Amino acid sequence: MQTLNAPLTDHLKNYFGFNMFKGQQEEVILNLLEGNDTFVIMPTGGGKSLCYQLPSLICDGTAIVVSPLIALMKNQVDAIRGVSADQGIAHFYNSSLTKTEAKKVKEDVTNGVTKLLYVAPESLTKEENVAFLKSIPISFFAIDEAHCISEWGHDFRPEYRRLRTIIEEIDRVPIIALTATATPKVQEDIQKNLGMTDAKVFKASFNRDNLYYEIRPKKEVKKEIIKYIKQHPGKSGIIYCLSRKKVEEIAEVLQVNGINALPYHAGLDSTTRAKHQDMFLMEEADVIVATIAFGMGIDKPDVRFVIHHDIPKSLESYYQETGRAGRDGGEGNCIAFYSYKDIEKLEKFLHGKPVAELEIGQQLIFEMVSYCETAVCRRRQLLHYFGEQYKESACSDTGMCDNCKHPKDKFDGTEDVKTLLECVVGLNEVFKAKYVANFVAGKASSDIKSFSHDAHEFFGKGKAEGKDEKYWDAVIRQSIIEGLLVKEIENYGVLKVSDKGRDFIENPKPIKLVKAHDYSDVDDGDIIVPQKGSGAADEDLYNMLKDLRKSIAKRKGLPPYVIFQDPSLEDMATRYPISMDELTNISGVGQGKAEKFGQAFIDLIARYVEEHEIDRPIDMVVKSVVNKSGLKVFVVQSIDRKMPLDDIARAKGIDLDEILTEIEHIVQSGTKVNLDYYIDEEVDEEDQEEVFDYFMEAETDDIEEALEEFEGAYTEEEMRLLRIKFMSDVAN
Repeated sequence: MQTLNAPLTDHLKNYFGFNMFKGQQEEVILNLLEGNDTFVIMPTGGGKSLCYQLPSLICDGTAIVVSPLIALMKNQVDAIRGVSADQGIAHFYNSSLTKTEAKKVKEDVTNGVTKLLYVAPESLTKEENVAFLKSIPISFFAIDEAHCISEWGHDFRPEYRRLRTIIEEIDRVPIIALTATATPKVQEDIQKNLGMTDAKVFKASFNRDNLYYEIRPKKEVKKEIIKYIKQHPGKSGIIYCLSRKKVEEIAEVLQVNGINALPYHAGLDSTTRAKHQDMFLMEEADVIVATIAFGMGIDKPDVRFVIHHDIPKSLESYYQETGRAGRDGGEGNCIAFYSYKDIEKLEKFLHGKPVAELEIGQQLIFEMVSYCETAVCRRRQLLHYFGEQYKESACSDTGMCDNCKHPKDKFDGTEDVKTLLECVVGLNEVFKAKYVANFVAGKASSDIKSFSHDAHEFFGKGKAEGKDEKYWDAVIRQSIIEGLLVKEIENYGVLKVSDKGRDFIENPKPIKLVKAHDYSDVDDGDIIVPQKGSGAADEDLYNMLKDLRKSIAKRKGLPPYVIFQDPSLEDMATRYPISMDELTNISGVGQGKAEKFGQAFIDLIARYVEEHEIDRPIDMVVKSVVNKSGLKVFVVQSIDRKMPLDDIARAKGIDLDEILTEIEHIVQSGTKVNLDYYIDEEVDEEDQEEVFDYFMEAETDDIEEALEEFEGAYTEEEMRLLRIKFMSDVAN
């Protein structure tokens, strides 16, 4: 037990400048100082770190903090050094250190200067490190991000499983384990694995009442993100993506649209990662686009929004990542874009995993789907997952989730809930939600057939128009939240009817349900531009643009389609571009064509917008990123080197037709290409002139009409090549 030489609040004021503790911090610290094992479950922003930082400064010896990420260690060490005159008061010891740096750390620890030593779990498995730690006085062990111990946790790390035996080998001093996310199952796993089942548990509420939760369908997601950020200028935010490639792509799109954004993922070198993290913390960048490698322990209090471009693999991940918003108690908006395609991708990642891991992974994904598709209070569903009851009216009153802000109509679900519970009992309470939903809806899946349950007396008992398996999924979710069904985590999500549910079967009481959201009509999140024939949003402007094109064409002695094709005009009459930058984002308009013909068009559109007082939607002026590294650059460079088109196609593993299509796109956008070296070998010069004359007089550049005009004298490939030459020479 550590004897205090002053009240704990004096130490708090002395080291951290605070006058009072937050929540349960004081009780936690006193319990640890008394020499007891301590387990802290406290949401992000609740002040977990202080629970071991302050006692480490008070206690004799060095506190060893096991932490999973180098970024987290660096951030924490910098924070502690900020409260002390001695830089050696806190160190991290991991593989990123040079020999000289590692030697300095050991000297400071041995000399009693260091009160906090952060180590990675991998470092504790090395014999020389264990031997070193045995030689120094240790005050206690702190296991941060303790959920990494559990296979049911969202960030399982096998190295964490060995901590107990290593700690006992070094010195069985008190242990404090801390996590921001722990379901009852994960909590049990952590205590059992660390040998601290007798530890005093401090569990704060998981409710972050300043956070607003919203799920949006994954439609035109880049536009939606840019629109959101531009509506909240100067505010700090994090955008999470599942892949490094998507992080780079989104960061670049944001940058070209004037947003101060930086990428962060494990594929960047450590110097760049540290630089980007520091720029975000120092407010030199407004937005970080990141994989989940970013953010663990990042203590930036004024993150105002967290956007999930992709749905994470578990509710724990989602909760922890959204928890980085509004840590100062101020505004925090949590918006996630959801598409079932993302869920299918997550499920693919599980293929080939051991059965137990596969079952756990599928169950965690199912919980994520349930959260996204539910139409009940999101806060209530989220807290229920972490074993906490929440009265829905509190969120309904303040509208702090999209479902409470825009509630769906409720309907009487008494009979449906009774039907569901009877079916679960009829199936002997040994199946999971997906199976039960298919069974009640009368959908004979292969699993159901293998158990011959398609012949069961209750099969299809809930089959009715509009009541498919997704409908019954929603009934199951709401029955779980109401406590009528229990999901057995130990058995990978098997549904059981609770005592309350059995009573409901015998004595049904009125219960209101809401229909789940339908997110089936979504795309992959890319910007959609109007395709040929899709029509313009503003017919009057479209006709004015056509007249302008006609007059320019007449003045220049060119066919109108050479200036801009119809789909480009339709796009202009939808997006209202009024600058060169905006014009180059129009379908089929590249930099060259915009500079050659564009000024008159943007002048006309600007006048039209002003005269008609048109409110141009912000999402209509999103600039897309030019693909600098793809097929386009390869094709242009190969043509410059006079490489035969067949060879270009072979080099990329595609056919000639695809290469011609790519060249057509390049030329339509205003880039000049010289294919004379190839065309001259295919078509006589005289014939080329004849086709040129045709395209100069034609009202359209349609290939079918051109082939018909020349009655089969040219192949389709030859005609396409000649049209490319014509467009390049005349229009560009």
